[in-house]
Amino acid sequence: MRCVIARFPFELTRNGVLESMKGIKPEEVVGESVTIGRRVYPVKQVGEVITRQDRRDFSAGEVVRAMTKLGFTCHGLPGTAAPTRAPSPLQQASVMLGVSATI
Repeated sequence: MRCVIARFPFELTRNGVLESMKGIKPEEVVGESVTIGRRVYPVKQVGEVITRQDRRDFSAGEVVRAMTKLGFTCHGLPGTAAPTRAPSPLQQASVMLGVSATI
């Protein structure tokens, strides 16, 4: 399948990607990722291996689109817990007294 990554056309196949990633140790995933075989790789690492270009030359979105078209499972950003708001001094005192304080 023809894919354009970093303004360059590439003829990619599912088997070609599997072969290229064989023996490559996955880096720590901190952003978007793709499952290739039984391993989960950062999309930038996959893009670098299959295109032989620097990671700064292409976006993660370009690689995600190409991998999705080839039938690989792509994952979004790792989930992060929503920040919780610290209770105000009035709420803390109310909890200690056993009284509900709604503001």
